[in-house]
Amino acid sequence: QVQVVESGGGFAQAGASLILSCVASGRTSNMYSMGWFRQAPGAEREFVAAIVWSGVGTYYADSVKGRFTISKNNAKNSLYLQMAALKPEDTAVYYCAAANGPMWYPITTPPDYWGQGTQVTVSS
Repeated sequence: QVQVVESGGGFAQAGASLILSCVASGRTSNMYSMGWFRQAPGAEREFVAAIVWSGVGTYYADSVKGRFTISKNNAKNSLYLQMAALKPEDTAVYYCAAANGPMWYPITTPPDYWGQGTQVTVSS
């Protein structure tokens, strides 16, 4: 089992930046990837970004490419999402996730482990 806990959500104005953090614990040696998903009110949960945990590789949704940056610190079992040039449509609950395999397209299987989510609200 892997546990993940997010932090760093909050309020921001359009154009501002926020950083989300996530710490993983438990059987992290089995993790292949970690990433971020988000769910806006009335919408389905959607993929945002992911990273290969014990290797190289980052993946982004088209809607955040060029604005968001995912990074990791393996020694600290930590994952980060730097969000810049925020837009009101980025408003959502952001979830940290960990998986024993890939979590990006064309994989559609949901990640194995989820955090409880952190709210990000962007005002115009």
